[in-house]
Amino acid sequence: MPRLKLIRHHLLLRLALSLSTLTAAQSPDVETTSSSSGSQSLLGATSPAALPTVSSSPVATIDGTISTFRPIFTVPPAADLGAVLLPNINDPQAVDAQAVCPGYEASDLSKTPYGLSATLKLAGDPCNAYGTDIETLNLTVEYQSADRLSIRITPAIVDASNVTQYILPTRFIHQPTRDPDADMTSLTSDLNFVWSNNPSFSFTVFRVSTGDVLFSTEGKKLVFENQFVEFASSLPENYNLYGLGETIHGLRLGNNFTKTIYAADAADPIDANIYGSDPFYLDTRYYESDAMGNLTLITSNATNASADYISYSHGIYNRNAHGQEILLRPSNITWRSLGGSIDLYVYAGPTQPDVTSAWQKSAIGLPAMQQYFTFGFHQCRWGYANWSQLQEVVDNYERFGIPLENIWTDIDYMNQYRDFDNDANTFGYSEGETFLSNLHASGRHYIPIIDSAIYVPNPNNASDNYTTFNNGNETDSFMLNPDGSLYIGEVWPGYTVFPDWLGPGANQWWVNEMTNYHSKVAFDGAWIDMSEVSSFCVGSCGSGNITMNPVHPGFQLPGEPGAVIYNYPEGFNLTNATEAASAASASSSQAAASSTAGADSASSTSTSYLRTIPTPGVRDINHPPYVINNIQGDLAVHAVSPNATHHDGTVEYDVHNLFGHQILNATYQALLAAIPGKRPFIIGRSTFSGSGKWAGHWGGDNTSLFAYMFFSIPQALSFSLFGIPMFGVDTCGFQGNSDEELCNRWMQLSAFFPFYRNHNTLTAHPQEAYVWASVIDASKTAMNIRYQLLPYMYTLFHLAHNTGSTVMRALAWEFPKDPSLASADRQFFLGPAILVTPVLAQGATSVDGVFPGSGKGTVYYDWYTQTRISAHAGENVTIPAPLGHIPVYIRGGHVLPVQEPALTTRDSRRNPWGLLAALSPQGTAAGSLYVDDGESVAPNATLYVQFSVAGGALYASPRGAYVDSHPLANVTVMGVASAPKGNVTLNGTPVGPEGVRYNGTSQVLSVTGLRNMTAEGAWSGEWVLRWG
Repeated sequence: MPRLKLIRHHLLLRLALSLSTLTAAQSPDVETTSSSSGSQSLLGATSPAALPTVSSSPVATIDGTISTFRPIFTVPPAADLGAVLLPNINDPQAVDAQAVCPGYEASDLSKTPYGLSATLKLAGDPCNAYGTDIETLNLTVEYQSADRLSIRITPAIVDASNVTQYILPTRFIHQPTRDPDADMTSLTSDLNFVWSNNPSFSFTVFRVSTGDVLFSTEGKKLVFENQFVEFASSLPENYNLYGLGETIHGLRLGNNFTKTIYAADAADPIDANIYGSDPFYLDTRYYESDAMGNLTLITSNATNASADYISYSHGIYNRNAHGQEILLRPSNITWRSLGGSIDLYVYAGPTQPDVTSAWQKSAIGLPAMQQYFTFGFHQCRWGYANWSQLQEVVDNYERFGIPLENIWTDIDYMNQYRDFDNDANTFGYSEGETFLSNLHASGRHYIPIIDSAIYVPNPNNASDNYTTFNNGNETDSFMLNPDGSLYIGEVWPGYTVFPDWLGPGANQWWVNEMTNYHSKVAFDGAWIDMSEVSSFCVGSCGSGNITMNPVHPGFQLPGEPGAVIYNYPEGFNLTNATEAASAASASSSQAAASSTAGADSASSTSTSYLRTIPTPGVRDINHPPYVINNIQGDLAVHAVSPNATHHDGTVEYDVHNLFGHQILNATYQALLAAIPGKRPFIIGRSTFSGSGKWAGHWGGDNTSLFAYMFFSIPQALSFSLFGIPMFGVDTCGFQGNSDEELCNRWMQLSAFFPFYRNHNTLTAHPQEAYVWASVIDASKTAMNIRYQLLPYMYTLFHLAHNTGSTVMRALAWEFPKDPSLASADRQFFLGPAILVTPVLAQGATSVDGVFPGSGKGTVYYDWYTQTRISAHAGENVTIPAPLGHIPVYIRGGHVLPVQEPALTTRDSRRNPWGLLAALSPQGTAAGSLYVDDGESVAPNATLYVQFSVAGGALYASPRGAYVDSHPLANVTVMGVASAPKGNVTLNGTPVGPEGVRYNGTSQVLSVTGLRNMTAEGAWSGEWVLRWG
């Protein structure tokens, strides 16, 4: 997301008072200077009176009038500095819990109708490695269905004093329970749980049908402390694990990677924890089968393209919302969490679709069904200055004939960056009403950003009144300090408070504020940002300082002196040598100036780290003894501090990873109230497992680099696993300047992602699709395909919403018998039928791609030429791909419903239908179409059409009450071996010869002129088109 915008405050910021020292005023226990959790001290709080003051007010001449104003205080960067910590995985002094802890011993075993229970007791003296050992635990094992096993390990004593430390409330995160038919299905489970006390308690989960070990803690000790839980499982050599979000990483996680789960406002670093939390992984194992059916596990990447393989997949979900680390090592996986319990669910699969569907249906919920318009193209940027500029953008897209469905605003529209309040000078309500009325009349939509922090008005300035804050404060809607005062951090508007989604009033307050705002600005969806939740200072730094509001953040904003953007994509020096040289020179000068400005900073040749020594019975929630590898270091840096307290007594330490999840829930309910009857459209930044039932997600603050364009594919595929199919990234890149080549390629790639938005940062070069001539052409080419495929994409979402299937798919998921695809993440399928092979390298004019299943019964057709592709099993084919061309293929055996594209989805839906049938080698194909009104939460009527091709005939079988009156214009059949020998007929009526065309070279049969024959609607009844 953005860094603070500058419109009418440019002058104020240039004259802002920049103070060099400020010690953040913190609430008790927000920061510690002790290495022992038993003795913490408050850093010196500085009151406003102690801060340097200005002897006279600055003046400015605006429109000929001399005005005085209060200078804007800039929070010093030191306010966002926490303790210096060394992650345990990098700490040579770190205690190895496996070496010093005793493990547990199981006793009091009791069989239950669905599994077993037992008591686990420490098998020796407490080690208290990173907290206080829990003496006695309860083990509960439950066979919940034929394909799901639950393993829960919790403290034996859980009461009101510690329940939030160990038990994740089901009202926040659903807990899977036994299926209604578990009496029968659990008896046929393909999972088997066994346990042992040799040498200490361990357990193993087997797959019954193969004897394969899916999860085994044998040889590892269970460690369960009040701030540290560790358990580990062995894994086979060269394993294939996927998931464990959110991280920008390859799709296949590899076996030398530490995955941190802690929601962080971080600008998309590679391999580090960022916005979301998904403690789930998919494990896929490949086997070679001999003539007797015996299976041999494949552990090598080198496979035989002609050999026959089989795969089995299973899923592991650890229902825990605390900060976590998952250590992937060559022979095992180790889970470490800063609290909570072990609430493990094993999904038997045995395929990826089986695992994904079962996890969604039992645990996290099915993805939200999106409105049809959301699949159109979205344009945004940080820096759109007013309604007039938005209108210019809309007009430019129209003028160049580029589809545009949705226009977005970043925080530019806000009154001093405050939620639910527009800047009266630049985004006034009256002018906005006119703009939005015209926008909606054109079939387009508007989505504003909504931040997660609420401005605290300056009590010394009556004109600074902010009703949204007042309403929330009166209803106990904000988080507190441990002493019961408001927790006041800092975000874009200045010193802010944060909604308490666990408290009694926040959810209804949020509904009320959003509903009231919608009465002023008729927005069509919500973009939720900063929801990790982010704060620009450590602790309650605004306590005692709100009379300084508003304040400027303690970092430079894009375009400010010292932060001018000179970054460009890879290869820019080759394609734009003169401009690149100039930018490099200016960048060096800027860096040198910054270096000189910081020359007085103290330097040190050694670093002293804070190491917290556990105190028995006490939790140090600000600096837990075990230090996870958090991208921000200290848990309080750039985030609300762990000791911020909710109205029910829960501390943020225990629920930090759920803030983004809960604000999406609240926003979903708010949109239902504000726009009754319509499906809420929400894109959120921070998510947790299950957020997909309310919202989509975008990839965050990526960078204008080819590398990030590549990473967008594994990002999207990972979120397919996480049940959030409505995913996209900031096309052309958010940070830095894009260039023509990158934007050309990226606009085409993103056209095949469900969420398709172009967005970039303040003061970076414009990158709308109409900025460069070649990007105009490339965008229109790709969008033409996308908009034709909108009915197909909408149908995919309907299936995902009802069955838990995926929309974007990895090659390995569609071809589970091919081990060579285990790491493939440079190509992808859109649904089962569309294969996309994008160019991801700068300067490339071709791309290597595979055609999975070739030589084994699968064929592909080029989208553009409709001709069959010639490829061999396992062959990596070099595909010509000059700038402006993205290779797209239709997989044989599929029927695709299409509509003629238009500049908006509304107008596309008014166009005639078409069908593309890509035949298998056997001459067969199948497909489906779902149609409704495109917006209702509960449509009054729906329509479902099934298509099939066999024996030289295409059958359409509609069912449902929804009436679509648009005719069928044409049918194209690819892979027809010979020309029709007689008439082509529709329900026995010959199609005129002028409407039938066969190309013997490409083997394509085109049938047109069907409009009159289907004038009552393409799907008004069953029909068959015969040509064989």
